[in-house]
Amino acid sequence: MTLPLLLAASLLLGGCASLRGPGSQGQKLDPWEKWNRKVFAFNDALDEQVLKPIATAYSELVPSPVRQGVDNFFNNVGDAWSAVNLMLQGRPKAGVLQGFRFAVNSTLGFAGLIDLASEAGIERNTQDMGKTFGRWGFATGAYIVWPLFGPSSVRDSLGMPFDALASPSWVFSDGNSKVAIYTLKTVNARSNFLRAGQMLEGIALDKYTFYRDAYLQMRGSFDDDEEYEVLTPEEDSSKPNPQAGP
Repeated sequence: MTLPLLLAASLLLGGCASLRGPGSQGQKLDPWEKWNRKVFAFNDALDEQVLKPIATAYSELVPSPVRQGVDNFFNNVGDAWSAVNLMLQGRPKAGVLQGFRFAVNSTLGFAGLIDLASEAGIERNTQDMGKTFGRWGFATGAYIVWPLFGPSSVRDSLGMPFDALASPSWVFSDGNSKVAIYTLKTVNARSNFLRAGQMLEGIALDKYTFYRDAYLQMRGSFDDDEEYEVLTPEEDSSKPNPQAGP
């Protein structure tokens, strides 16, 4: 994680000044598109040749209830980290509710293998350190694609080491166990997107742009920076909107 940290720090200091430019909102946040596309192509080839075949075999061999249980377990660990982040964001009520969700699933749900909290109407509120930094006032910064880690931004990159500490792999001191836990999480998550990936192949003319804009939209990057105006389909982009902020 040392190299990503150093690069992210340098991008945070020097990159934000170069965000303005012509084109779509995604392009404005993507000043390193040429480099990002090369890394994206590397990750895509690695996924196609290695991760996707493994995830396909895993999906065919492991029964769906077992895969769902694995999903629930890792999501439950994420709920605990979300509760911490909600507290750091100054949202104690939501943090307590998320912590209660974690407690219910960890006890009555057999260490989170069964998601009883969702059945009881306690919704998941996923948070991470990148979102917490955003709550503290940090701008998104430039979009960047990391080898193996995939899409990110300057702000989210700075939060990655903290989020990594919330992984259940850190419970184990043995290196092989850490790798096994991380591999299981990665393969199980990839197996959930096999069908979505097949659909994407048929509809996305430019996979890089699709992934970039989807990531930035999901992370709220189109509306948390003051220099970008968010337009809805009903609005005329040629006319100023008195209700919209700067």
